[in-house]
Amino acid sequence: MEITGKIIAVLPEQGGISKAGNEWKKQEYVLETHDQYPKKICFQIFGADRIAQAAIQPGEELTVSFDIDSREWQGRWFTSINAWKVERPVVAAAPAASAGITPEQVMPSAPAAPDFGPANPIDDLPF
Repeated sequence: MEITGKIIAVLPEQGGISKAGNEWKKQEYVLETHDQYPKKICFQIFGADRIAQAAIQPGEELTVSFDIDSREWQGRWFTSINAWKVERPVVAAAPAASAGITPEQVMPSAPAAPDFGPANPIDDLPF
């Protein structure tokens, strides 16, 4: 699944040691959509390397690809939204303006009307 919006909160990084003795880290973020009725979605990134690679900052516009997973523990259900890809939208800056190209170079004006000779109607017949 995929969702686009603005990061409104970056929650503190959490970590610990698994039963197998491996260190783990996760960080949660809150994204707000731009729908008519905006929704807030709290998603997480698991793994120190992925957290560093994403480098998400508050206020950023992002498209987040994620999986949803629910599990039961002691008769209660818990749901996680796990991000597996984070993309920043491509800024639609005008490449012509940044390259110093004038509008005339991008879209030249229409060519002038061809000259078909004298404007005298009697003389402009070819026969």
